Amino acid sequence: MNIRSVLGYLALIALTLFYMNFLNQAFYRLIRIVYFQNRRFQSLKLYSVLPFIEIIILTCILLGFVIPLNGVIYLPNDHFCYPTLTNIPCILSEAVIVYLCPLCCISFIYIHITRFIHQQGNIQTLKIKQRHSRDLLITRRILIIVSLLLILGIPALVLIFMFIITGEEHPLLYRIGLFPVSVSQMGLSVALLFSIRQLKNTVLNLRTTKTVTPVNRAMQMRTIIGTQ
Repeated sequence: MNIRSVLGYLALIALTLFYMNFLNQAFYRLIRIVYFQNRRFQSLKLYSVLPFIEIIILTCILLGFVIPLNGVIYLPNDHFCYPTLTNIPCILSEAVIVYLCPLCCISFIYIHITRFIHQQGNIQTLKIKQRHSRDLLITRRILIIVSLLLILGIPALVLIFMFIITGEEHPLLYRIGLFPVSVSQMGLSVALLFSIRQLKNTVLNLRTTKTVTPVNRAMQMRTIIGTQ
């Protein structure tokens, strides 16, 4: 195994962590709304350590079957290694772990939160209802974003099915498959900014601080000059 193969495996793990990040956010909303009594699952330490635990687990699982199946190949036309899209057993296993598992878990979390809020009825106070509505809205947006990311992979999926039927690999299979991933990566930061209220407020507060600070300094200088 050379350095290019290692980078190919790391690309697959990074893509998996990309979707697991959305799952972690949805899991936090689930604990915050449904299992709010359990403070251990709401601690900052847990969500700081969780990505590292996921890296270890995913590395063992993914590399455990990708390496024996030769899941990463060298692309001579593009001069880099990437998970193969024509090894059907390998690509099906990768699709289940990387895409379907996070999407199914997020969908289950969203359905469970929705049922819980409806079952509560008028028991909750107005403040709690508003907070739960915001969390439910964020979970719904996360589910929509993940679904859109999966839809972007349809062109590559069509070419893979064509390969299964005809036995011939399309020369632009990898470029068509990687282009939606690149587009989604560029638009993801903007989508997250508008979908998560806390993140949006943080960015707006940073911008407000930068614009207000020069004004405050100017007022201080005027005050000093006036006193002199």
